[in-house]
Amino acid sequence: MLRIAVLNGPNLNMLGIREPGVYGNESLSAIEAQVKSKGDELGIQVSCFQTNHEGIMIDRIHSAYGSEDGIIINPGAWTHYSYAIRDALSAISVPIVEVHLSNIHKREAFRHVSVVAPIALGQIAGFGASGYLMALDVLVRKLRSESSEE
Repeated sequence: MLRIAVLNGPNLNMLGIREPGVYGNESLSAIEAQVKSKGDELGIQVSCFQTNHEGIMIDRIHSAYGSEDGIIINPGAWTHYSYAIRDALSAISVPIVEVHLSNIHKREAFRHVSVVAPIALGQIAGFGASGYLMALDVLVRKLRSESSEE
């Protein structure tokens, strides 16, 4: 069974409260429930994790090595500057899809750059909570196509 980690960075625990005009009204727990339900439909195991602490996120990423097949990550503000998060993701050599609720390319200039994007399969931004479901579909298809090629 495929195992996918859904990782969320700083301030995402405040979804539904923080700037609903930008990030929507859904809570992180509601989004996680949707992703886990979609995972059940696809026959995969989904684990979800959120932290506001960079070192804890790095430790969680490291723990995916050898235990998870792929990662969906919304790095939040770390997207734009955390080479430590990028390096941790690179170190474990699993496919990654980057997700953002808002379209970071239509926001402030500092949000236009992602240090994670160059190591990710792709980036999904601007589709709200649906972006997580899109990411799950894409990642599972990629992993299943790779396993059928072996």
